[in-house]
Order: sequence, then structure tokens, then C-alpha cells
Amino acid sequence: MGEPHELTALEQGRALRRRELSPVELLEHYLRRTDELDARVGAFVTRTDELARAQAAAAERRIAAADPDEPLGPLFGTVVPVKDLNLLAGVRARFGSDVFDVVPDVDDQVVAAIRAAGLVITGKTNTPELGLPCYTEPALAVAPPARTPWDLARSAGGSSGGAAAAVAAGLASLAQGSDGGGSIRIPASVTGLVGLKPSRGRVSSAPMGDSVGELVHQGVLARTVRDAAALLDVIAGPLPADLLRADPPPAGGFLAACDEEPARLRIGRYATPVIAETDVAPQCLAAYERTSDLLEELGHVVLDVAPPFGPAAVPSFEAVWSVGAALAPVPPDDEPRLLPLTRWLRERGRAVTGLELAQAVATMRALTRSTVEAMRGLDAVLTPTLAELPAPVGGLRDDADPAADFAAQKRFTPFTSPYNITGLPALSLPLHWADVDGAVLPVGVQLIGTPSGDGRLLALAAQLEAAAPAAPRPPLW
Repeated sequence: MGEPHELTALEQGRALRRRELSPVELLEHYLRRTDELDARVGAFVTRTDELARAQAAAAERRIAAADPDEPLGPLFGTVVPVKDLNLLAGVRARFGSDVFDVVPDVDDQVVAAIRAAGLVITGKTNTPELGLPCYTEPALAVAPPARTPWDLARSAGGSSGGAAAAVAAGLASLAQGSDGGGSIRIPASVTGLVGLKPSRGRVSSAPMGDSVGELVHQGVLARTVRDAAALLDVIAGPLPADLLRADPPPAGGFLAACDEEPARLRIGRYATPVIAETDVAPQCLAAYERTSDLLEELGHVVLDVAPPFGPAAVPSFEAVWSVGAALAPVPPDDEPRLLPLTRWLRERGRAVTGLELAQAVATMRALTRSTVEAMRGLDAVLTPTLAELPAPVGGLRDDADPAADFAAQKRFTPFTSPYNITGLPALSLPLHWADVDGAVLPVGVQLIGTPSGDGRLLALAAQLEAAAPAAPRPPLW
């Protein structure tokens, strides 16, 4: 069978149900790897070894007592950590900040769903302060930077950088993440993973409520499309009080949708940056072109389309983003302890008037309508995920000039946030790798689906994944 971490999450789940591997054995394997490697990749902020051991032991007892045909779920007993922007009852939350250190008495709904499905939670994964930047470099008192295991001098991206580092380095079966402007897809691209931001309303945001502008989506980081779909099946679904609801999932669920061969699809594509005027790295364009060729080889129609909107729309997104930063409940005396970028964003947010915020939200809703109208006649859209190769640790951060820091982030990731604005499902797919100065680096491409079209998007991604060459593994593997 090989080492347990070499199996996909679904293969691990199958081995557990067949009693070829036990949940306790799988957990202890991951804990040993975390002991060995986490100091190098910066995946975890807080470990929950004892909670995980109790969960794994309970899973083992249930498997031992179950009928072999009992439907325990395809991921039952596998290891899934939780991002440190999400609440895990009884476990400290730092939110990437030296200011926060709380122990909640409730789970976020996405965490409750993971618990209820019998998955094993090994800890809280690293995130930048309040999840605001696209790199994971929190206050040093909280955690070291998260690094991509493909090149430890480079960042794992953000804000779900710790989650991505954990999966890519083989420290977890798969991981939960959140995405307010690309925070799942960015780390997925730089660590060679599938990163899925589902449709708005697909996964409940309870009990915290939806973010201002409804930008933040709960989602998944995984090594394969089917693994990602299986975890989406676990976490998807509204609660009765949720106001935002995606259309019902496909019959049989999202994992089953991956086994459906897509019909001949019409796929738009563009590589013009949306959020910033910047050049796109040749390797990112090459990945985009090779994916276009592969889509055509699979029988799909690929045609060039215009971006959904241009940089003129960016001020509305920035107003909402900065107001979201300002809403964090930081005591005035603790404000100087925040990182420079956080303080700068909060100052901008406090300067936004109520009328300006209402206008920004109205603009984003109008952009959603016009984007969906522009996609009529299309089944999906292809773009690069990022405009640049994985950034060096510290390469985007500029504590001396937060405005320059923010501008560098926009140049790095000008393709992802339009789909937080519009709420459309989007994923980063690891189909390509570039040789840079002797290091092999992953280069993701982004696929965007139609409203509530998560199932068809996953089916297309699974088809591409199956047709692409076998993926290499990072040196730490």
C-alpha cells in the first residue's frame, strides 16, 4: 500500500473501511510527519493531538462495530485540520494576530460538519493576521511563515497558506480553508493542490454570519479533484436561518458528479489581469495555453472572451475589504500591536462612509449581474490563477509601506477576487509545473463555473486532471 500519506484521501478512507488501515494508525503517521516537517513548512499554529487521538479512537471503534456495508462516508476517519480563522470549540484561536488569543465554546458550522462526518482534526492551520494578505506571514509570536514544500524559500500563499502547506507536505489528508479574495486558490496554485471556492451560499457561514459584501466562502484544499468534491459533500448545505443559499447539489452529490463525463462544453478564456494592470509571467501564460489546448483535445470549444470587468471596479472591492478589516473587534489600546498592513487597512476602512459602503456593495452586486449575463452561452471560464510564480517569503510584504504591500498583492493575484465579488464557483487546478533555477514549481490555472454550477465545474476539472500528465511530488514528500 505504501506510506499512508501517499494515498489520496479517498484511498485512505477506502483502506479504513476495509480495515486495511486503522484511523489510529493513520493519525499517528500524520502526527509523526508533523513532528518531523512542520517546523520547516509552518503549517500549524496550534496542534490538537489529544482531541485527534480521541476522535481517531472513536472512529476505530465505530469501524470495528460496523457492518462492512455500513455507509460511513468516503472520508470517515481521515485527517482534516481547521484554519485558524474558524472556531473550534475548546481550542485557542489566534486569527494570525498577536492581539487575539481566545478559546471559543462553539464550533463554526463548517467545523461541526467535519466533526459530525467522523473526520479527525489535528489542529489549527497557519493564517496571516485576520486573513487579510495573500501571503501567510503572521506575527512571529503566533507562528513562522507558511512555506510551499516545493521550495522552502517561497511562500505557501495566503490566507489559507497553513492549510495548503499541511496537505502539500503530507501532514494531512486534505484541509478546510476560507477564501475572501483568492485565499484558497492562491495557496493551491503555489503548493500544487486543488483549491475549491464553492458558490456563494453553498457552505453555511454560521454562527458568525456572512461577511460584509458576502466575499468570504468556506472551501477545500486537496490533492485531487475527487478528494475536494468529497469534502465539499461533507461541509455543504445551509442551515435553516441562512439567508444565502446556492441551488441544491447535483443528485448523488459532488463526488458522484466527478464521475460524469462532461458534454461538449463552451469555455471562455482570458488572461488579461482584472484587479491590477500588470504583466503575466510567461510560465503562467504557458500553463493557461496548455490547458486551453487540452480542453480542445477533450472536445470542448474554447473561445477568447473579455474579462468580466476592469480595474475601474477595484475601488468598490477595496472599500468593502477595508471595512471588513476595520470591523474586527480590536481594543483601542491593542491597535498598535497589529501589523502595519492591518492597521493601514483598518484606517482606510474607518474612513469609508456609510453611503460609500452602500454604493460599493451596490456596485459589486451590479457587477455580479453583468458578469453572469456575460457568461450566458458559456459553461465555464479559464484564466491563470496567478500572474506570477510563487513569491519568496517576504517578497510581497512591506511593513514600511503597506500601500506598496497591497499593490504588490494585487499584481500577484489579479484574477481571483472577481469571483468572490460575483459569488461564482471557482477552483485552481494543478496541471503544470515550471523549472525555475533548478526548482520545480507548481503553476495553477483557474476554472470558473456558472451560478451554483459546482457539480459541472468539478466534473470538468476531474476530466482535465485525468487527461493531464501525472503530477510530480514536492521534495519533502
